[in-house]
Amino acid sequence: MTNANGVMSPEDRKITGEALQTVLVDLIGLALQAKQAHWNVHGPNFRPVHLHLDEVVAVAREHADTVAERAAAIGVSPDGRAETVTRDASKPRFGGGPVADTKVVTGMTQLLADVIGRLREGIKETEEADPVTQDLLITAAEELEKHHWMFKAQIK
Repeated sequence: MTNANGVMSPEDRKITGEALQTVLVDLIGLALQAKQAHWNVHGPNFRPVHLHLDEVVAVAREHADTVAERAAAIGVSPDGRAETVTRDASKPRFGGGPVADTKVVTGMTQLLADVIGRLREGIKETEEADPVTQDLLITAAEELEKHHWMFKAQIK
C-alpha cells in the first residue's frame, strides 16, 4: 500500500514488481508461442484456430505492454529480453515445423492454464501490496480465461 504521501513501501514495491515481472514474461512467451502455432497450424480446423491464435497474441501483447508500463510507473524496471523470457516464462508447447490443429488446441489450452495460474498467484500477492496492479492482473486474467474456455471447448 502507499503511505499518506502516495509512496509505495519498498516491500510492497518488491512484491508488486516480482508479480508484474512474472506476468510480463508469461505474456510475452504466450504471444510468441501463439504466433509460432499460428504460422504452423494445419488441419481441418486451420482457419478458426489460425484466427483465434491471432486474437490471443493481440491480448497477450496488449497486457504485456500495460504490465511493463505499470512496473516502470512504480519504479521497477521491466525485463522483456529474449533470454529472460526463455528462462522464466511458462514452458513452451510448440516446437518448429507443422502442428496439427488438434495439438495446437490442446497445447494452447494447457499453456493458457499455466499462464492464468501464475496470473492468479500475482493477483493474490498484490491484493494488499498494490490494488492498482491487482486490478490490471484481474483484467488480464479475465480475458485470458475467456480464450482458455474457447480453446478447451474444442477438445473432444
